[in-house]
Amino acid sequence: MQNQILTEISKLTVAERIILVEDIWDGIAESDETLELLDDDQKIELDRRIDSNRDNPAAGRSWGEIKDEIYGADS
Repeated sequence: MQNQILTEISKLTVAERIILVEDIWDGIAESDETLELLDDDQKIELDRRIDSNRDNPAAGRSWGEIKDEIYGADS
C-alpha cells in the first residue's frame, strides 16, 4: 500500500506535493498526540509563549529577521 501511495504522490506537481506536505504537517500539529511528546514544563512554556504572542504579536520577529541576525543578511 505504501508503494502505491508513493507512486500516486510522485505523479503530483511540486506545488501539489508542497500543499500535501503542508496539509500533513498541519494535521500532525493539530493532533492531541503532539502534546503528549511534551513534558509539563514544556507545555507550561508553550502556553506562556502562545499567550505572550496573542497579547503582543508585534513583539515577535520573522524567521527571516532571525536568520539574518544569525547567519548575516546575505544568507
